[in-house]
Amino acid sequence: MWQTLLAPVDLYCERTGPEFWSEPVNALTNLAFIAAGLWGVREVRRLGTGTFAEVLAWWVVAIGIGSTIFHTFATKGTIWADVLPIAGFTLAYTLFNLRRFLGLRWGKAIAIFIVFYVVAGAITFAVPDWLRQASNGTTGYLPPFLALAFFGALVAASGNRAGWYNLAGSAIFVVSVICRMIDPLVCGSFPLGTHFLWHIFNGLMLGVLLAAAARFGKPRAEYR
Repeated sequence: MWQTLLAPVDLYCERTGPEFWSEPVNALTNLAFIAAGLWGVREVRRLGTGTFAEVLAWWVVAIGIGSTIFHTFATKGTIWADVLPIAGFTLAYTLFNLRRFLGLRWGKAIAIFIVFYVVAGAITFAVPDWLRQASNGTTGYLPPFLALAFFGALVAASGNRAGWYNLAGSAIFVVSVICRMIDPLVCGSFPLGTHFLWHIFNGLMLGVLLAAAARFGKPRAEYR
């Protein structure tokens, strides 16, 4: 088991071997997440948006740390340090949309949350293998994209400006996904690859989402 977890992986164009510092640009551009998260913490505290929003901001910092660990110690074990914080933030931000932006009670929010992710999971599972391979595995990020687009539209339709931040985030995410998708395709002509742009654009996207949380995510009076 331990041998499996410690087995090195080579997933990105920049990586030249199993050594510690074989993806320096991919590793350093995780500062985009850490900067976005720390900025979010400052904004949440400045605007007094509350604990839930601040937890989201620190979560973005954790995404940056986890991704840095993976891009320096690239193994089958450390990949979870990269994947789990992203998945956790996606789920938490969906609940934030439902509770703070749409103002739903916990029961209704959780019911919609479950139905949405069952459907999003089924759509992702139904993606054909050839498309998964052709997209460099980016189809696995369909659920967070669908969440930003779907709940962004709902929140915007409700009259809350936070919805437009969600929709802007989904548009930035499309650019991020393209950068991740083409990374293995450009190796021959551009050995650095494009995965580092996935980090930069996602850091920007998460900053936009944290701006929405800080500015429009105060608890509603009936929840205080």
